[in-house]
Amino acid sequence: MGRGGVSKDRQDGPDRKCIATGEVQPKYGLVRFVVGPEGQVVPDILGKLPGRGMYVAADRAAIELAAKKNLFSRAAKTQVTVPEDLVEEVERQLARRVIDLISLQRKGGRAVAGYEKTKGWLQNEEAEVLIQAVDGSGRGKSKLSTPHYGQYIGWLTADELGLAFGRQTVIHGALASGGLTLRVVEEAQRLKGVRVNEAGKGQPKG
Repeated sequence: MGRGGVSKDRQDGPDRKCIATGEVQPKYGLVRFVVGPEGQVVPDILGKLPGRGMYVAADRAAIELAAKKNLFSRAAKTQVTVPEDLVEEVERQLARRVIDLISLQRKGGRAVAGYEKTKGWLQNEEAEVLIQAVDGSGRGKSKLSTPHYGQYIGWLTADELGLAFGRQTVIHGALASGGLTLRVVEEAQRLKGVRVNEAGKGQPKG
């Protein structure tokens, strides 16, 4: 598993086919959509809404393609309405999901924030995941390294991490193994694919 990667060995139910790319992959790498009561396409981040699911890779370009090429209507076998801000809504919901999961880990004693606490967890090998704000100082962030065989999340903003940790802003954080940590990493990977970020698609949204 590389920096920010997710284990390929995870088994989370049957695979699903992306309606945009045709690629088949586990559900945790896709975003589920359903048709709402008024015939509009609705993102189902938690995968619990009623109705026939339509799956798109957790990738901004794939979702945009599905919307542009009317692929949702084809998959639903009926004409549907695609909101203009569909991709942005998926991003908002995924970000909220990651924030909520980190918050739960914090309340369970499996997450810390702040440079010194994060550094301590890394030195004591308590940290499974290093989290750093995308808009934090590059010089400051370079002083901490991803845990060996661990994970890295670096595309949430300082404000978003602040919400997760009950502070105004947070630049550095860490997660211990166990609990919801694997789910945090998976949901963060979905967010990374959808979010406009410095990894090659411009600047992150605040």
